[in-house]
Amino acid sequence: MKNRLLLVMVAFLFFGGFAQAQTAMKIGYADVDYILGQMPEAKQVESELQAHNTQLQSQLQAKYQEYQQKLQAYQQGAATMVDAVRSEKETELAQLEQRIQKFQQDAQTSMQKKQGTLMEPLYEKVGTNIEAVAKENGYTHILNGNVGGIDVVLFADVKYDISDLVLKKMGITPPASN
Repeated sequence: MKNRLLLVMVAFLFFGGFAQAQTAMKIGYADVDYILGQMPEAKQVESELQAHNTQLQSQLQAKYQEYQQKLQAYQQGAATMVDAVRSEKETELAQLEQRIQKFQQDAQTSMQKKQGTLMEPLYEKVGTNIEAVAKENGYTHILNGNVGGIDVVLFADVKYDISDLVLKKMGITPPASN
């Protein structure tokens, strides 16, 4: 009986302390995509990525045109070619196809790497400012409103959204609310 009473008292103390710890938490959230969308630096990054993509697309187009020209020449002369020449042309076309596919894969990797390199300083800046705003306003936790288009915070009172405070901290005037 004494053991049960002691156990009940310990449980009350434990849960009472847990409840007090929970009331001391202040949780907010920020929409990192929204913040990035308001940053002039993000617009510059987007411009640089677009230029890089255009350059890669031009190179791909040149490779594809070369392939089309060689394919057309092969198709026009295939009937009159000696077997050895036809085989050589087919091998050349297959190699060109492989190079085009490899270039497409390398271009995609290049775009991802370029985006990561250009965006990293922006994410660091946003993270630093979120941390500063959280500390200034007594928040114990800040969540991201959504990640990759998926809502992480399913409900939150807008008064706990610190996104505009972060923008102001970075010297950016947030757009007027609707």
